Amino acid sequence: MPGMSTPSSISIALIGGGNMARGIVGGLLGQGANPTQITVAEPNEPGRLNLQRDFGIDTTADNTAAVAVARVVILAVKPQLMSEVVRALAPALQTGKPLVISVAAGIRADRLQQWVGAGVPIVRSMPNRPALIGAGATGLYADATLSSENRLLAEQVMSSTGLCVWVQREDDIDAVTALSGSGPAYFFRLAELMAEAGVAQGLEPDVARKLAAQTLAGAGQLVAAEAQPDLPRMRAEVTSKGGTTEAALNCFAEQGFEQLVAAAMAAAARRSRELAAQFGN
Repeated sequence: MPGMSTPSSISIALIGGGNMARGIVGGLLGQGANPTQITVAEPNEPGRLNLQRDFGIDTTADNTAAVAVARVVILAVKPQLMSEVVRALAPALQTGKPLVISVAAGIRADRLQQWVGAGVPIVRSMPNRPALIGAGATGLYADATLSSENRLLAEQVMSSTGLCVWVQREDDIDAVTALSGSGPAYFFRLAELMAEAGVAQGLEPDVARKLAAQTLAGAGQLVAAEAQPDLPRMRAEVTSKGGTTEAALNCFAEQGFEQLVAAAMAAAARRSRELAAQFGN
C-alpha cells in the first residue's frame, strides 16, 4: 500500500514495562524500529531505568504523556488494572485516535471500546512468553470496523516478536490463550517432570535438567524448521515399532494423556473467560 506506515517510521507507546513489553520492544528494535520512536510508560522507577539502559528508548511515569503523539498504543498491563488505566487514558486516546492493541488476557474488545470511546481502533492480541526472544506465537482479533491499514499495522507491530495469526471470532482468543498463550508452561512442566524422572532412574540432577531442556529446545527447532509442520508425521518418525518411544507413548495413552491435555486447555480457556467477567467492568 503506497505511503503505508511501518513500525520503523511511526511513534509507538507501550503502557506497562513488564516482560511482555520488553519482548515487544526488543522485537521492534530487532526489526529496525527507531528507539527514539518508542516510549514506555512504567510507574516503577528501577523498571524505567532498566528499559532506558537496555534499549535506549524513552520512558516516563506518565501514561498520558506517553500516548500524546503515538500512532500505536500497546496496553501491556495486567487485566485487573486495565479498566482503571484505560479509562484514565480515554481523553488522550480520543484526541489522537491511535491504533490501540491490548495484550491482556480476558478483556474483551467491546469493553475496551466502551472505556476508550467510539472512533478509537481496537485490536486484541494474545502473545506468549517466547516473544521475549523473537520466537513468539501471537493471535490477533479485531471486528469488521478495523481498517485494512490498521489491520496491517497491527500485524506488522506484533509480528516483530514472531508468528502472528488472525482469528475470525473474538471467542477464539480464549482458545489462543489456552493453546499458545499458556502453552509454553505446559512444555516447561513436561521437561521438568522428565528431568525428575531421569533423576529417579539414577541420573545426576544437573545432567537430567540439561538433557530435558535441550530435548525441549531441539524438538522445537525441528518443528520450526518446517514451513508447514506435520506433527503426527514427525512423531511417527521417532517412534519405531516395538521400540522405547512407542512404549512411552503407549503409557501416555493408557494414562489418559489426551484427555488430560484437553481438560487442561479447557481450564485455561475457561479462566480467560472468567477474567473478562471479573475485570471487564
